[in-house]
Order: sequence, then structure tokens, then C-alpha cells
Amino acid sequence: MKSSLPAVAPPLRPESSLERGLPAAAAVQWLAAGWRDFKVKPASSLAYGVGVFIVSAVIVAGLYSYEMDYILLPALAGFMVVGPIVAIGLYEKSRRVAAGETVRLADMILVGGASGGQLWFTGVLLCLLMLLWMRAAVILYALFFGLLPFPGLDQVMSILFTTPNGWALLIVGFIVGALFAAFSFAISVFAVPMLLDVRTDALTAMGTSMALVWNNLPVMLAWGAIVLGLFVLSLVTGLLGLIVVFPLVGHGTWHAYRAIRT
Repeated sequence: MKSSLPAVAPPLRPESSLERGLPAAAAVQWLAAGWRDFKVKPASSLAYGVGVFIVSAVIVAGLYSYEMDYILLPALAGFMVVGPIVAIGLYEKSRRVAAGETVRLADMILVGGASGGQLWFTGVLLCLLMLLWMRAAVILYALFFGLLPFPGLDQVMSILFTTPNGWALLIVGFIVGALFAAFSFAISVFAVPMLLDVRTDALTAMGTSMALVWNNLPVMLAWGAIVLGLFVLSLVTGLLGLIVVFPLVGHGTWHAYRAIRT
């Protein structure tokens, strides 16, 4: 009798076998493949994107209403840290499309995954990483401007770009933020799809993800730039762009995982 247990992830391969030698242009192909998945029963992907937009808008409104707008910018940046776990339903849709299975919104929301609880453990770790980044951002602001009350978003931009302390904070904040972003991207971009696809543990998936990113750096830098550019576009549209951009990136990430991992 054929076992119904999900496949177990193989041990981490030798470093040389983790290199795919894909050109940077392959990242555009992943985005195109993501768009093709988006167009398969697009209502499900759009509904997922609407859900992400609504939750994001509620969080932003909540920060304003509780006068916590001083963490708004770090929170928006931190969204990219937890994005991979939020997109798990989109990975499931792409997996089902590739397997010729039925695609339903309920299946995208109620995702089990081959690794079960390890998926949610990964989500907790990513949330903790996001909170660490937000705390670091607040500490950086305090180091350069002291414990003065936050002047509000309408004034903080002027302070950042017209004062020496503001320029120093921008430079240091960019460096620290880039390190957080690079680390979180490396450990998560393939970890969550892998936990959905095969049975393994969270730390192994994160370690494998980091190795795959490092050994395929040119194409992964291109993919990271595409994701960042689309996220900035979503911010410019008042987060409305997330309705289309988030599902598109989620589907594309699944194809990136399949191209790099297999």
C-alpha cells in the first residue's frame, strides 16, 4: 500500500548542487508565471489581495487612532518580513494549479501544508523578527533625537531631510534596515513554500532558504528588487496596489521556489 505521509525534505545538499546558474532575467519569468496563476480563477487571488489590503488598512488606522504613528514607517517596512507567511494561501493556489487540482478560496485560507505546525512556528519567528526591527527603529530615533515626543509624520520628513541628525539617522537607518531586510528575505523567501511543499522543520527550511539565496545571488537580487519595487508602488497607491501586487508576488515566489529548489 502506498504511504499517504507527505514527502520528507532531503538533507541539505552540497553547496555546489545548490547553485542553479539562473540569469537575473529569470526573475521576470517568475513574475510572468505568477501572473498566469493569478489569471486562473482570478477572483480567489483578488479576494486574497483584498483581505491583505483590509488588514493592512486597519493596522495603519489603528496606529493613527492610538497615536502610535511613530512606528508606522518601521511597521510598513516590517510587513515585508512577515509577507512570506501571509502569502501561504497564494503558494497553495499555485501548487494546486501546477498539480491540476481544484482551486478554491477556502483551500487557500485553510492551508495545512506538509509540515503542519512548523509553518506556524515559522510565522511566529518572522513576527518576532518584525517586532525586533520595529524596536530597533525606535531606538535609532531615540539615539539621534533623544526622548522628545514624535513630531508626527507631517513634520518628521522635513526633520529627516533638512537637519544633520536627520541625515545621520537616514544613513544609519538605511544600513540597519538593509541588514534586517536581507536577513529576513534570505531565511524566509523559500522557507515557507518549502514547509508547504515537503515535510521538514522550520530551522532546516530557513537554513536551506538562506543557502539557496546565497548560491543564486544574481537572480535573487533581481527578484528582491522586483518585490521591493512593487511594494513601493503599493505604498504610493495608498496600499490599494496590494490587492493585485501581493497575489502576483506570492504566485511568483512559488515559481521562484520551484525553479531554485528542484
